Amino acid sequence: MSLLELKNITKSFGAIHALEGVSLTIEPGEAVGLMGDNGAGKSTLMKIIAGNFLPTSGEILIEGRKVELHKPLDARDAGIEIVYQDLALCDNLTAGANVFLGRELKKKVGPFSMLDYASMYKQAAELFAELKSETRPRDLVRQMSGGQRQAVAIARTRLSDPKLVLMDEPTAAISVRQVAEVLALIQRLKDTGHAVMLVSHRMPDVFDVCDRVAVLRRGSKVADKRINETSPEEVTGLIIGAIEAA
Repeated sequence: MSLLELKNITKSFGAIHALEGVSLTIEPGEAVGLMGDNGAGKSTLMKIIAGNFLPTSGEILIEGRKVELHKPLDARDAGIEIVYQDLALCDNLTAGANVFLGRELKKKVGPFSMLDYASMYKQAAELFAELKSETRPRDLVRQMSGGQRQAVAIARTRLSDPKLVLMDEPTAAISVRQVAEVLALIQRLKDTGHAVMLVSHRMPDVFDVCDRVAVLRRGSKVADKRINETSPEEVTGLIIGAIEAA
């Protein structure tokens, strides 16, 4: 049984058809690359899965059960977390505080309730260790590299132990060394049984860590192939329209 199944998803914004009949599956522990040119519908599809948009028509099934994701909390309850391209981190807070942002742990001191920083830092350290990241819970985010910031964002998704992690351009605008760090984080998510949907314009990244690649063009899915059954040249042709479908 597929972890996630999308059936004939369409999304219209007035006269604009952002998605037209997109069907896609993701299996547990699988990484699927989602590629396409700007305006192909990648972000719209991600936002539908993340609960930001309702599809105009079509069905979403989680482990065979039909769900309606009216808001991001519905997606989180269904086991879906998303790491946005801007990461949505607070630079003035520590890594540990960012991991628990909005889900802070508290403790009672007499009649008062206080933030339990010791417990949050301890759990954050455990999450970073699990991801094999050198990020330290007490370090300020504004002093971190791009790779470390991604580790904080991914650790935050791990709090709810999601079944599926959506990642939007995680390697955009970071150095080659930091790209390697982020790809290693994605591989560790897979190794621990988490499914990953990776939106990326970077062909080497998709071919490095993904099991399958799906290509969108003008709102329609034109390919869905295993990585070992395609090539960067074919995917490029599908993205630009030199190849109609595969």
